[in-house]
Amino acid sequence: MYIVADIGGTKTRIAKSGDLEKLGDPLIMETPKNYADGIADIIRACRQMAGNEKIDAMAIDITGVVSDDGKTPLTSPHLPDWRGKPFARELEAALSTTVHLLNDTAQVGLGEAFYGAGKGAHILVYATVSTGVNGVRIVDGVIDPAAYGFEIGGQYLFIGGNPRTLEELVSGKAVQEKYEINPKHIEKDSPVWEELAQTFAYGLHNTILHWSPDRVVLGGSMFNEIGIPVERVKFHLAEIMRKFPSLPEIVHSELGDIGGLWGGIARLKQLR
Repeated sequence: MYIVADIGGTKTRIAKSGDLEKLGDPLIMETPKNYADGIADIIRACRQMAGNEKIDAMAIDITGVVSDDGKTPLTSPHLPDWRGKPFARELEAALSTTVHLLNDTAQVGLGEAFYGAGKGAHILVYATVSTGVNGVRIVDGVIDPAAYGFEIGGQYLFIGGNPRTLEELVSGKAVQEKYEINPKHIEKDSPVWEELAQTFAYGLHNTILHWSPDRVVLGGSMFNEIGIPVERVKFHLAEIMRKFPSLPEIVHSELGDIGGLWGGIARLKQLR
């Protein structure tokens, strides 16, 4: 029996799989900001989920940079108290299993590559805009190696004369700070979405030039039905692209909130 988990800044999702083919109904709970409370909640949930079964392995994702050995979150912007903690090691000791920890965007991207909108792509870029902004490059189902992972939201854009990161311009957190309203409460026909589509297109343009994918999957809460329209991102990309003769295929993600869980399944199958 295997367990997969997606640890977000506000919600944690955990599910089990008996054969790495099917995914059980996820357990969704609040993510404590306090590390001690968080790991205690996860251990308790995993024990309850496993019952008397042995947990053969776990795949977990978390925001930020993860250590080379896949055991420790080094930078976790929305969970600062979790930084530098021996998270995977403590889970392994408590649950008598092996735990593989990965950046959340990378694991969600892997889920889309195998089970979602990225299925069949040779060179895939998964980009997400939610509380933060990030992306991952996956080639033939394998996440590209990197010294510190990928952080496309940290790229600087000069818009309005001031250098700001893409994350500071289009993330859900940035939008809420700028307009003093939760993005989910912004009207569908608001001009804000068009402005965000154009700004994000500039950042995605840079990522396409650097990674040269044949397909781009866009996901995250800011691409919900009321959110940044994928078609408008494509429109603005087509207007500014000069270096490549055509755009890659650009599509919306398919797995929604459980992309990280399916990504965990894909990882465990690769590591088995």
